[in-house]
Amino acid sequence: MSEQVLPFYLVCDESYSMQGPPLDAINQELPLIYQEIASNPVVADRARLGIIGFSSTAEVLLPLADLNDVHSIPQLSPRGTTSYGAAFSLLKRMIEQDVAGLKQAGHAPYRPTVFFLTDGLPTDEWHVEHKELVSRDFRAHPTILAFGFGDVDPATLQQVATFRAFIANGDMSPTQALREFARQLLNSVVQSAVASSSNPSGTAQLIIPDQVPGYTVLAPDPL
Repeated sequence: MSEQVLPFYLVCDESYSMQGPPLDAINQELPLIYQEIASNPVVADRARLGIIGFSSTAEVLLPLADLNDVHSIPQLSPRGTTSYGAAFSLLKRMIEQDVAGLKQAGHAPYRPTVFFLTDGLPTDEWHVEHKELVSRDFRAHPTILAFGFGDVDPATLQQVATFRAFIANGDMSPTQALREFARQLLNSVVQSAVASSSNPSGTAQLIIPDQVPGYTVLAPDPL
């Protein structure tokens, strides 16, 4: 039987409003996430991580990968405006390619999990791209956890999320809140991989947070 693997994607806002402490905090945490995953054979074997950065356009900063095969983690750089549509369109194409590649390599990919991070309002009309990404007609439609801070609109964040949305509540500084976001991403990858490996049935298990320090939980907006 093919071993199930868990694809995770970080989709991060790189617009100019993220310049300074927000992106600095994420850039400091990404190498730590890489080191933690790559140093744990069980986690590295079961989990895959890909990174997309978006502003006026979106780009793949790290193709979905076994982090044992990655030698450096890209840095996020401030640029442009905030096109959610570009991010969702690229993410859908990336997931399609990655799922096909994992199957071709003999794996059984679990439904992808997306950690979406933004600090402001979208500057485009993004709902068509989002609908195509999360539609049940798209067999690999992902589970999306949306994290927001700064000037983000709670209602928009709820529309992005398919499972749960989190908005920074001011209990922490923006830098602390972003480091907590990174910890939640790491914990989800590690705990999901470990739980899946120890499951006697061999079935993958996804562990995602119910509560996050420094954030208020918002229910997703039903489709």
